[in-house]
Amino acid sequence: MATNLNPVSPDALLKIVEQIKEYYVEPPPPCQRGRPRAFSGLAFLLLAVVGVVLRTFKPQELATLLSTDALLRQTLGFARVPHRRTIERRLDATLPEAEAQDQALGHQILGEVEPGPDEPQASAIDGRRYQAQGPLWHKRDRDQDRIPLGLRNVATESAWSKSGYRGWGQGYRVVLQGLVLPAPVPLFARWCPNSVGERTVLEEALAADHFPMTEVLLGDSTFGGAALGALVAQHGGWRLTPQQLPQNPDAGHRALFAYRRETIALLFQRILHACALKACPANGLARTGTLVLASVWLSQVLLLDNYRHHRPVAHSKELIDEGRWRSAA
Repeated sequence: MATNLNPVSPDALLKIVEQIKEYYVEPPPPCQRGRPRAFSGLAFLLLAVVGVVLRTFKPQELATLLSTDALLRQTLGFARVPHRRTIERRLDATLPEAEAQDQALGHQILGEVEPGPDEPQASAIDGRRYQAQGPLWHKRDRDQDRIPLGLRNVATESAWSKSGYRGWGQGYRVVLQGLVLPAPVPLFARWCPNSVGERTVLEEALAADHFPMTEVLLGDSTFGGAALGALVAQHGGWRLTPQQLPQNPDAGHRALFAYRRETIALLFQRILHACALKACPANGLARTGTLVLASVWLSQVLLLDNYRHHRPVAHSKELIDEGRWRSAA
Protein backbone atom coordinates (compact mmCIF):
# COMPACT_ATOMS: atom_id res chain seq x y z
CA MET A 1 0.00 0.00 0.00
CA ALA A 2 1.57 3.25 -1.14
CA THR A 3 1.59 6.28 1.14
CA ASN A 4 2.89 9.80 0.79
CA LEU A 5 3.33 11.67 4.05
CA ASN A 6 4.92 14.83 2.63
CA PRO A 7 2.55 17.69 3.57
CA VAL A 8 4.40 20.17 1.34
CA SER A 9 3.65 18.30 -1.90
CA PRO A 10 0.19 16.70 -1.58
CA ASP A 11 -0.24 13.67 -3.79
CA ALA A 12 -2.92 13.00 -6.39
CA LEU A 13 -5.06 11.00 -3.96
CA LEU A 14 -5.43 13.99 -1.64
CA LYS A 15 -6.27 16.12 -4.67
CA ILE A 16 -9.08 13.72 -5.60
CA VAL A 17 -10.43 13.80 -2.03
CA GLU A 18 -10.45 17.62 -1.96
CA GLN A 19 -12.05 17.67 -5.39
CA ILE A 20 -14.87 15.37 -4.30
CA LYS A 21 -15.53 17.48 -1.20
CA GLU A 22 -16.43 20.40 -3.47
CA TYR A 23 -19.25 18.37 -5.02
CA TYR A 24 -20.63 16.99 -1.77
CA VAL A 25 -24.27 17.89 -1.10
CA GLU A 26 -24.99 18.25 2.62
CA PRO A 27 -27.99 16.03 3.50
CA PRO A 28 -30.76 17.25 5.81
CA PRO A 29 -30.00 16.66 9.50
CA PRO A 30 -31.25 13.26 10.68
CA CYS A 31 -34.23 13.26 13.01
CA GLN A 32 -33.11 10.54 15.35
CA ARG A 33 -32.51 10.16 19.03
CA GLY A 34 -29.45 8.83 20.75
CA ARG A 35 -25.80 9.71 20.80
CA PRO A 36 -24.64 11.76 17.79
CA ARG A 37 -22.18 10.27 15.36
CA ALA A 38 -18.52 10.44 16.29
CA PHE A 39 -17.62 10.58 12.57
CA SER A 40 -19.51 12.30 9.77
CA GLY A 41 -21.15 10.52 6.88
CA LEU A 42 -18.91 12.43 4.48
CA ALA A 43 -15.80 10.98 6.15
CA PHE A 44 -16.89 7.40 5.45
CA LEU A 45 -18.07 8.23 1.94
CA LEU A 46 -14.62 9.65 1.23
CA LEU A 47 -13.03 6.60 2.85
CA ALA A 48 -15.04 4.39 0.49
CA VAL A 49 -13.76 6.45 -2.46
CA VAL A 50 -10.18 6.09 -1.18
CA GLY A 51 -10.73 2.34 -0.92
CA VAL A 52 -11.89 2.28 -4.55
CA VAL A 53 -8.93 4.34 -5.77
CA LEU A 54 -6.36 2.29 -3.84
CA ARG A 55 -8.24 -0.99 -4.41
CA THR A 56 -8.18 -1.50 -0.67
CA PHE A 57 -11.52 -2.82 0.59
CA LYS A 58 -10.91 -4.65 3.87
CA PRO A 59 -11.77 -2.65 7.02
CA GLN A 60 -8.52 -3.68 8.69
CA GLU A 61 -6.49 -2.39 5.74
CA LEU A 62 -8.42 0.88 5.75
CA ALA A 63 -7.83 1.26 9.49
CA THR A 64 -4.10 0.65 8.97
CA LEU A 65 -4.06 3.24 6.19
CA LEU A 66 -5.67 5.85 8.45
CA SER A 67 -3.26 5.09 11.29
CA THR A 68 -0.15 5.43 9.11
CA ASP A 69 -1.17 8.46 7.02
CA ALA A 70 -2.08 11.37 9.28
CA LEU A 71 -2.46 13.85 6.42
CA LEU A 72 -4.92 11.62 4.59
CA ARG A 73 -6.84 11.00 7.82
CA GLN A 74 -7.19 14.74 8.42
CA THR A 75 -8.21 15.37 4.82
CA LEU A 76 -10.95 12.76 5.08
CA GLY A 77 -12.25 14.36 8.27
CA PHE A 78 -11.31 11.77 10.92
CA ALA A 79 -10.23 13.34 14.20
CA ARG A 80 -8.87 9.95 15.24
CA VAL A 81 -8.53 6.46 13.81
CA PRO A 82 -11.84 4.60 14.07
CA HIS A 83 -11.84 1.00 15.21
CA ARG A 84 -12.01 -1.71 12.56
CA ARG A 85 -15.49 -2.73 13.71
CA THR A 86 -16.61 0.88 13.47
CA ILE A 87 -15.39 1.02 9.88
CA GLU A 88 -17.28 -2.19 9.10
CA ARG A 89 -20.54 -0.95 10.61
CA ARG A 90 -20.36 2.53 9.10
CA LEU A 91 -19.51 1.30 5.61
CA ASP A 92 -22.54 -0.99 5.83
CA ALA A 93 -24.70 1.97 6.92
CA THR A 94 -23.37 4.40 4.30
CA LEU A 95 -25.21 2.87 1.32
CA PRO A 96 -28.24 5.25 1.51
CA GLU A 97 -25.91 8.26 1.73
CA ALA A 98 -23.94 7.05 -1.30
CA GLU A 99 -27.18 6.66 -3.29
CA ALA A 100 -28.27 10.16 -2.23
CA GLN A 101 -24.99 11.70 -3.37
CA ASP A 102 -25.15 9.95 -6.75
CA GLN A 103 -28.69 11.23 -7.20
CA ALA A 104 -27.93 14.81 -6.10
CA LEU A 105 -24.90 15.09 -8.35
CA GLY A 106 -26.89 13.57 -11.20
CA HIS A 107 -29.43 16.40 -10.98
CA GLN A 108 -26.55 18.88 -10.98
CA ILE A 109 -24.99 17.24 -14.04
CA LEU A 110 -28.33 17.30 -15.81
CA GLY A 111 -28.54 21.05 -15.30
CA GLU A 112 -25.01 21.74 -16.53
CA VAL A 113 -24.17 19.27 -19.28
CA GLU A 114 -26.25 20.34 -22.25
CA PRO A 115 -26.61 18.53 -25.59
CA GLY A 116 -25.98 20.21 -28.91
CA PRO A 117 -28.54 22.59 -30.42
CA ASP A 118 -30.07 19.88 -32.63
CA GLU A 119 -29.76 17.05 -30.11
CA PRO A 120 -32.41 15.90 -27.61
CA GLN A 121 -31.73 15.68 -23.90
CA ALA A 122 -31.60 11.92 -23.73
CA SER A 123 -30.47 9.38 -21.17
CA ALA A 124 -30.27 5.60 -21.10
CA ILE A 125 -30.91 3.16 -18.27
CA ASP A 126 -29.70 -0.40 -17.82
CA GLY A 127 -28.55 -2.81 -15.13
CA ARG A 128 -25.53 -4.97 -14.47
CA ARG A 129 -24.97 -7.94 -12.19
CA TYR A 130 -21.98 -8.00 -9.86
CA GLN A 131 -20.80 -11.51 -9.10
CA ALA A 132 -20.75 -12.21 -5.35
CA GLN A 133 -17.68 -13.41 -3.52
CA GLY A 134 -17.53 -16.89 -2.08
CA PRO A 135 -18.79 -20.27 -3.29
CA LEU A 136 -22.04 -20.92 -5.12
CA TRP A 137 -25.10 -21.42 -2.95
CA HIS A 138 -27.58 -23.40 -4.98
CA LYS A 139 -31.34 -23.01 -5.07
CA ARG A 140 -32.19 -26.22 -3.24
CA ASP A 141 -30.07 -25.20 -0.25
CA ARG A 142 -31.36 -21.62 -0.40
CA ASP A 143 -34.96 -22.78 -0.27
CA GLN A 144 -34.16 -24.77 2.88
CA ASP A 145 -32.04 -21.92 4.30
CA ARG A 146 -29.23 -24.45 4.69
CA ILE A 147 -25.51 -23.93 4.11
CA PRO A 148 -23.86 -27.26 3.16
CA LEU A 149 -21.19 -28.54 5.48
CA GLY A 150 -17.74 -27.22 4.57
CA LEU A 151 -19.04 -24.25 2.55
CA ARG A 152 -17.29 -21.09 3.82
CA ASN A 153 -17.93 -17.36 3.30
CA VAL A 154 -21.25 -17.85 1.55
CA ALA A 155 -22.87 -14.62 0.30
CA THR A 156 -26.23 -15.30 1.93
CA GLU A 157 -27.70 -11.94 0.81
CA SER A 158 -26.95 -12.62 -2.85
CA ALA A 159 -29.48 -14.00 -5.31
CA TRP A 160 -29.43 -15.84 -8.61
CA SER A 161 -30.32 -14.25 -11.93
CA LYS A 162 -29.81 -14.98 -15.60
CA SER A 163 -28.11 -12.56 -17.96
CA GLY A 164 -28.29 -12.77 -21.73
CA TYR A 165 -24.55 -12.03 -21.85
CA ARG A 166 -23.19 -13.91 -18.81
CA GLY A 167 -25.73 -16.65 -18.16
CA TRP A 168 -26.67 -17.65 -14.64
CA GLY A 169 -24.85 -16.14 -11.66
CA GLN A 170 -25.35 -15.15 -8.06
CA GLY A 171 -24.70 -11.68 -6.78
CA TYR A 172 -26.20 -8.20 -6.61
CA ARG A 173 -27.28 -5.59 -9.13
CA VAL A 174 -26.64 -1.95 -9.95
CA VAL A 175 -29.12 -0.01 -12.08
CA LEU A 176 -27.42 2.91 -13.81
CA GLN A 177 -28.77 5.85 -15.78
CA GLY A 178 -26.41 7.90 -17.92
CA LEU A 179 -26.58 10.76 -20.36
CA VAL A 180 -26.43 9.82 -24.03
CA LEU A 181 -25.64 13.24 -25.49
CA PRO A 182 -23.22 14.97 -25.58
CA ALA A 183 -21.24 12.31 -23.67
CA PRO A 184 -21.95 9.31 -21.41
CA VAL A 185 -22.05 10.65 -17.83
CA PRO A 186 -23.72 8.88 -14.86
CA LEU A 187 -26.90 10.52 -13.55
CA PHE A 188 -28.46 7.92 -11.26
CA ALA A 189 -27.37 4.66 -9.62
CA ARG A 190 -29.27 2.28 -7.39
CA TRP A 191 -27.85 -0.81 -5.70
CA CYS A 192 -30.23 -3.67 -5.00
CA PRO A 193 -30.46 -7.43 -4.54
CA ASN A 194 -30.11 -9.44 -7.70
CA SER A 195 -33.70 -10.62 -7.38
CA VAL A 196 -35.08 -7.07 -7.74
CA GLY A 197 -36.00 -6.19 -11.30
CA GLU A 198 -34.55 -3.16 -13.08
CA ARG A 199 -38.06 -2.01 -13.98
CA THR A 200 -39.03 -2.11 -10.30
CA VAL A 201 -36.05 0.08 -9.41
CA LEU A 202 -37.12 2.69 -11.97
CA GLU A 203 -40.74 2.64 -10.81
CA GLU A 204 -39.73 3.09 -7.17
CA ALA A 205 -37.33 5.94 -8.01
CA LEU A 206 -40.02 7.72 -10.02
CA ALA A 207 -42.59 7.28 -7.27
CA ALA A 208 -40.17 8.75 -4.73
CA ASP A 209 -39.21 11.59 -7.12
CA HIS A 210 -35.55 10.55 -6.98
CA PHE A 211 -35.01 10.01 -10.69
CA PRO A 212 -33.38 12.79 -12.79
CA MET A 213 -35.75 12.69 -15.72
CA THR A 214 -34.64 13.71 -19.21
CA GLU A 215 -36.71 14.53 -22.27
CA VAL A 216 -36.07 11.06 -23.68
CA LEU A 217 -35.38 7.94 -21.61
CA LEU A 218 -33.96 5.00 -23.55
CA GLY A 219 -34.17 1.44 -22.31
CA ASP A 220 -34.36 -2.15 -23.46
CA SER A 221 -37.51 -4.27 -23.51
CA THR A 222 -37.33 -4.63 -19.71
CA PHE A 223 -38.61 -1.07 -19.44
CA GLY A 224 -41.51 -1.56 -21.86
CA GLY A 225 -45.21 -1.53 -21.09
CA ALA A 226 -47.89 1.14 -21.20
CA ALA A 227 -48.05 1.65 -17.43
CA LEU A 228 -44.36 2.53 -17.12
CA GLY A 229 -44.56 4.76 -20.19
CA ALA A 230 -47.42 6.69 -18.59
CA LEU A 231 -45.46 7.02 -15.34
CA VAL A 232 -42.44 8.39 -17.20
CA ALA A 233 -44.70 10.84 -19.05
CA GLN A 234 -46.10 12.08 -15.73
CA HIS A 235 -42.56 13.11 -14.76
CA GLY A 236 -41.97 15.00 -18.01
CA GLY A 237 -40.17 12.37 -20.08
CA TRP A 238 -40.78 10.13 -23.07
CA ARG A 239 -39.74 6.50 -22.83
CA LEU A 240 -38.31 4.79 -25.92
CA THR A 241 -37.84 1.01 -25.92
CA PRO A 242 -37.90 -1.60 -28.72
CA GLN A 243 -41.68 -1.73 -28.37
CA GLN A 244 -41.97 1.94 -29.43
CA LEU A 245 -39.56 1.80 -32.37
CA PRO A 246 -41.07 2.58 -35.77
CA GLN A 247 -41.01 0.04 -38.57
CA ASN A 248 -38.96 2.32 -40.83
CA PRO A 249 -35.27 1.39 -40.27
CA ASP A 250 -34.16 4.86 -41.38
CA ALA A 251 -36.21 6.68 -38.75
CA GLY A 252 -34.39 8.98 -36.36
CA HIS A 253 -35.85 7.16 -33.37
CA ARG A 254 -34.20 3.92 -34.46
CA ALA A 255 -30.84 5.65 -34.89
CA LEU A 256 -31.14 7.19 -31.42
CA PHE A 257 -32.04 3.84 -29.90
CA ALA A 258 -29.05 2.19 -31.57
CA TYR A 259 -26.83 4.88 -30.05
CA ARG A 260 -28.30 4.01 -26.62
CA ARG A 261 -26.68 0.60 -26.59
CA GLU A 262 -23.29 2.07 -27.44
CA THR A 263 -23.39 4.79 -24.80
CA ILE A 264 -24.76 2.84 -21.82
CA ALA A 265 -22.39 -0.05 -22.51
CA LEU A 266 -19.52 2.42 -22.88
CA LEU A 267 -20.44 4.09 -19.59
CA PHE A 268 -20.46 0.78 -17.71
CA GLN A 269 -17.11 -0.22 -19.20
CA ARG A 270 -15.60 3.20 -18.51
CA ILE A 271 -16.48 2.98 -14.81
CA LEU A 272 -15.39 -0.65 -14.54
CA HIS A 273 -12.13 -0.01 -16.36
CA ALA A 274 -11.25 3.13 -14.40
CA CYS A 275 -12.06 1.70 -10.96
CA ALA A 276 -11.28 -1.99 -11.63
CA LEU A 277 -14.53 -3.12 -9.99
CA LYS A 278 -15.88 -5.93 -12.17
CA ALA A 279 -17.07 -8.12 -9.29
CA CYS A 280 -18.08 -7.59 -5.67
CA PRO A 281 -15.10 -6.14 -3.76
CA ALA A 282 -16.47 -7.21 -0.36
CA ASN A 283 -18.99 -9.48 1.30
CA GLY A 284 -22.51 -8.36 2.05
CA LEU A 285 -25.13 -6.38 0.18
CA ALA A 286 -24.67 -3.02 1.94
CA ARG A 287 -20.87 -2.78 2.10
CA THR A 288 -20.43 -3.92 -1.49
CA GLY A 289 -23.07 -1.43 -2.59
CA THR A 290 -21.34 1.42 -0.76
CA LEU A 291 -18.09 0.71 -2.59
CA VAL A 292 -19.71 0.28 -6.02
CA LEU A 293 -21.78 3.48 -5.66
CA ALA A 294 -18.67 5.27 -4.41
CA SER A 295 -17.03 4.33 -7.72
CA VAL A 296 -20.01 5.84 -9.57
CA TRP A 297 -19.78 9.02 -7.45
CA LEU A 298 -16.06 9.26 -8.15
CA SER A 299 -16.71 8.88 -11.89
CA GLN A 300 -19.42 11.55 -11.77
CA VAL A 301 -17.12 14.06 -10.09
CA LEU A 302 -14.19 13.48 -12.46
CA LEU A 303 -16.34 13.50 -15.59
CA LEU A 304 -18.19 16.68 -14.56
CA ASP A 305 -14.95 18.41 -13.59
CA ASN A 306 -13.45 17.51 -16.96
CA TYR A 307 -16.52 18.89 -18.70
CA ARG A 308 -16.34 22.15 -16.73
CA HIS A 309 -12.68 22.66 -17.62
CA HIS A 310 -13.14 21.70 -21.30
CA ARG A 311 -11.02 18.58 -20.97
CA PRO A 312 -11.89 15.23 -22.59
CA VAL A 313 -14.75 13.86 -20.51
CA ALA A 314 -13.33 10.35 -20.64
CA HIS A 315 -10.07 11.45 -19.01
CA SER A 316 -10.76 9.79 -15.65
CA LYS A 317 -8.82 6.51 -15.50
CA GLU A 318 -5.53 8.38 -15.72
CA LEU A 319 -6.53 10.58 -12.76
CA ILE A 320 -7.57 7.56 -10.70
CA ASP A 321 -4.30 5.77 -11.53
CA GLU A 322 -2.34 8.82 -10.38
CA GLY A 323 -4.26 8.76 -7.12
CA ARG A 324 -3.66 5.06 -6.69
CA TRP A 325 0.09 5.47 -7.04
CA ARG A 326 0.08 8.62 -4.89
CA SER A 327 1.81 10.64 -7.60
CA ALA A 328 2.78 14.22 -6.81
CA ALA A 329 -0.06 16.57 -7.68
